[in-house]
Amino acid sequence: MSVARVFPRRTNATPTDDMAFVGPPPFWAEADAVRISVAFTWDIPRAERLAKEWERVAPVTIGGPAFGSRGGEFVAGMYIKPGYTITSRGCPNTHCWFCDVPKREGNIRELPIVDGWNILDSNLLACSESHIRSVFAMIGQQGHRAEFTGGLEAARLEEWHVDLLSQLRPRPSVFFAYDTPDDLEPLIEAGRKMLAAGFTQASHNLRAYVLIGYPKDNMEAAEKRLRETWNAGFLPMAMLWRNHKGERSPEWRTFQGYWARPASVAEMCK
Repeated sequence: MSVARVFPRRTNATPTDDMAFVGPPPFWAEADAVRISVAFTWDIPRAERLAKEWERVAPVTIGGPAFGSRGGEFVAGMYIKPGYTITSRGCPNTHCWFCDVPKREGNIRELPIVDGWNILDSNLLACSESHIRSVFAMIGQQGHRAEFTGGLEAARLEEWHVDLLSQLRPRPSVFFAYDTPDDLEPLIEAGRKMLAAGFTQASHNLRAYVLIGYPKDNMEAAEKRLRETWNAGFLPMAMLWRNHKGERSPEWRTFQGYWARPASVAEMCK
């Protein structure tokens, strides 16, 4: 059975094969079934419009994280392009008010390990040591430099994790996060460990997502957190909070733009 996978918008991870589509169906589209995958809640209205347009091609189903889908075993290349992989789902951190992962997917669940070099797990370091070591061993056989764009939790980083990361030498970056005030001290400690292992701030290989623009945040406080991230040894990358409608103020969008480009961020911090 031929299945057309449809996405409301293109991202770096969107598949590019002949049965992956972004937006309305082209005139030549043919399929036995259509599955619309929605990652963000603010794309739901667009996905619903696309469903009506794709109905002329084949029966349509809509799902994805935006609809609370728990997610099962990972299938390579289905909803994200080859090279990306997910080896676990869920997260034990139920206190993160801004994150739906624990509510949607529950506590950490280790999945069968599927080949890939860009790890998108929500919290890989919450997995068992045997799973983590198996994931690193798999990455080492891929013929590509590792990427951890899903992010690593600084509070869970141990010396043996750092040893594994040092052996892989990920490129372009290892991402951590500074989302709430209690993330700062673990981030500082993670920076100390990573720099001691040979990673350098000048290479920009150490980066951290910094959540900004959430309710009651202000730009002075946000800039303080971004500079604290730099002082901890990481290149800060501003991640602008959105509500479930995807709304962001123009002022915050401008601010975030200055703090999301590596070259300009490094220059400002220096």
